[in-house]
Amino acid sequence: MTISNTIEPVEIYSNTQRRKRWSAIEKHKIVQETYQPGATVSYIARKHGIPPSQLFYWRKVMESGALTGIKTEEELVPVSEVNDLKKRIKQLERVLGQKTMDIEILREAVKIGREKKLNLTATIARIGRFGLRAIARALQVARSNIMEKLKKMKKHITRYNPQEDEALLPYIREIADQRGSYGYRRITTLLNHRLRNEGKNTVNHKRVYRIMKLNKLLLPAYGKKPSRIHDGKIITLRSNTRWCSDAFSIQCQNGDRVFVAFAMDTCDREVLGYVASTIGIDGEAIRDLMTECVEHRFGKVDRLPRPIQWLTDNGPCYVSHDTVKFARTLGFDVCTTPSYSPESNGMAEAFVKTFKRDYASLDKLENMHDVMSKLSRWFDDYNENAPHQGLKMMSPRQFLRAANGN
Repeated sequence: MTISNTIEPVEIYSNTQRRKRWSAIEKHKIVQETYQPGATVSYIARKHGIPPSQLFYWRKVMESGALTGIKTEEELVPVSEVNDLKKRIKQLERVLGQKTMDIEILREAVKIGREKKLNLTATIARIGRFGLRAIARALQVARSNIMEKLKKMKKHITRYNPQEDEALLPYIREIADQRGSYGYRRITTLLNHRLRNEGKNTVNHKRVYRIMKLNKLLLPAYGKKPSRIHDGKIITLRSNTRWCSDAFSIQCQNGDRVFVAFAMDTCDREVLGYVASTIGIDGEAIRDLMTECVEHRFGKVDRLPRPIQWLTDNGPCYVSHDTVKFARTLGFDVCTTPSYSPESNGMAEAFVKTFKRDYASLDKLENMHDVMSKLSRWFDDYNENAPHQGLKMMSPRQFLRAANGN
């Protein structure tokens, strides 16, 4: 193996000229030349002495819109730098807002006076103008300590003076007696007129309301029916002591309506009789019902062997003059429930609900003839088979047979 000692010459080019800096306007003009007809990127790059890759990069940047500010000779800023600046502005705005609030809090603190820091912070917190966290940060106090201090600080409570109400009560009572339809607001207006004429201080309508409520001088609420306390008992311990009666209607599928009235014993719950009609229940139908019930229990008699209470509501068919006179002739003690008090005849009301639930709602009722034909069977089934919790889960007639020893 031979090694040649020949050394090939190497040419070294030296150039003292620095790298050229292209302005944005120049870059824009060079890129525009590449779009001329017949021009190529390589030719334009050799013409200006720049690498083709550099010119391709300028074209890409211009097409992406980053050189839109070239025409106005504005300096372009990267998007990342813009986002950083925006973020920094937001932080500065937040800090500026906090410092402004701190200055306001300190100004309020100066106004209140020189006291202990904790008392001062609690007083500012009670004003409600600033948040608790901002106060704690500005005055450098723990929020837990402020909360404990706020709990211990007693709120200002106006003491109630009953002697002042006693002085106003005669005025209010006099106005209420003269103006029986006036509510507490209009009474307050008249009361204040009188107090001004006498040189006294006026009163608030809430105070008048409290005084009238304590002394039961308020009018009943508009639209509300008077309520009653139902502390009596409808159930009797012996049969033939009280009979209750009520009326209801049954709707048919074709639109017909059947009206039914019944009577039952409040002890053994037996339905003593019923009447039905398609035109309504009148006083004559109730008188027939009374006769049927008396004959069912005592046979054909002109008068009851002993008085029995006849408990009904205030329906026209029950309170008519002829019906009440006939009932007293038979020996009934006629009793009607007070107004707005259906609970006073609760046993009859409960039977209506039971009858419709257990019989009328479960059968196919095409017309009034179907209902009229099935009423007798329904009432007999109720008397024979319907168990009652108050009768030790026996039906009415089972209870009667057990009571009679049969």
